Amino acid sequence: MDRVRGAATTEPGRLRIIGAVLAVLVVAFGAVTAWQIADRTAAADDVVHRSQPLSADAASIYRSLADADTTSAGGFLAGGQESRAVRERYEKDIANASRLLVKAAAHAGAGAESRREIALLGEQLPRYTGLIEQARATNRQGLPLGGAYLRYANEQMSSQLLPAAQRLYEAETRRLYADHDAARSWPLASLGTGVLALAALVWAQRRNYRRTNRVFNHGLLAATAASTVVLLWLALGHTMARSGLDEARAHGQESLKVLNDARIASLQARANENLTLISRGAVLAEDGKSDRYDVDHVRNMKDLDAGLTAALRLADDGAGRTPVEQAAQGVKQWRERHAAARESDVKGDYELALPQVIGGLDKNRVSWDRTSSGASFDTVDASLEQAVAHEQREFTEAARGGLAALGGLVTGAAALAVVGAVAALLGIGRRLSEYR
Repeated sequence: MDRVRGAATTEPGRLRIIGAVLAVLVVAFGAVTAWQIADRTAAADDVVHRSQPLSADAASIYRSLADADTTSAGGFLAGGQESRAVRERYEKDIANASRLLVKAAAHAGAGAESRREIALLGEQLPRYTGLIEQARATNRQGLPLGGAYLRYANEQMSSQLLPAAQRLYEAETRRLYADHDAARSWPLASLGTGVLALAALVWAQRRNYRRTNRVFNHGLLAATAASTVVLLWLALGHTMARSGLDEARAHGQESLKVLNDARIASLQARANENLTLISRGAVLAEDGKSDRYDVDHVRNMKDLDAGLTAALRLADDGAGRTPVEQAAQGVKQWRERHAAARESDVKGDYELALPQVIGGLDKNRVSWDRTSSGASFDTVDASLEQAVAHEQREFTEAARGGLAALGGLVTGAAALAVVGAVAALLGIGRRLSEYR
């Protein structure tokens, strides 16, 4: 210890200590930068390739299940005249929901909450489809029991499947927001270490100038340049990454959430519209007088209006606004057609109300006409699907831009830190050679 203390009192000893401290600071700067940026890059990569796709898949599971329920009710109303297109749409929805459930279950990143909901959905979906097939078979025989089976299937969908799908969507959306926050958080430790390393290098060069009157020490100058490059790269790269991720959230994810909620409201409104005709007043609201499904339909349409208003506010370009405006026009038309159908039903003219809701077969008995409230719903659903696809592309493009801004920084910071540390030692070594 005395020898170390004695060496520190000589200029060569001081230079060795300064060189060691500079090398440690520069290496620490590179190591902390590599560590923090690696964490943020992993989080940004999760946003692009894991959490956001899982959130989108969860929303698609909900939409497929809700659309299957809506379509099955429409097919039930058609009775023996159920079109091939309606049947295929129902089967496509069930197949899509099943495929996405298998995909979500196989995903290693799914959390415990998500796995629980996936298991529940996988258990309840076959029961639901079994009830639908029983309702169809009974309905084809002209037995009124078919309506009871369908209402029971709808209750299972409303109380079991759709809430589980909603919870799955919310869990994956929370994971997405957590990954987003982790990716955009400032790397304060690396920035602070970088500033400290640069301050030490500047002090060492100033000390060298005051003692030797030499303006430059090439080694220390190179170390300062390398550290400055890393610090600027870190600050600019992370700023650009934050900007891209913020844009993805503001102009992509927020719009997607609003649009998905609007699609949910539209699907629920359509299902309740169909069930109003199926129940024929058998299920009453809390007031004991109104049809429960009609009351729910009115509430769903209000939610849909609110969602479309929010989506229009968030849309930042014509490609995003146009389909939302088309959906709003479709909702207006839907309301008018639903009011006409509801008036016919209240008057007791079920035979007139039915085609006003589900349409009628064309002369080839293949497809339905386009003057029913169901046709208006299809317009709304297709427009919202187009809007979701556009916002999904915007999100992916912006998030990938944010991820790309961090590209190479981990390797670059580590390499430049090694170069800077070696340069600092060589610069100090140059001064030490003068004492030999």
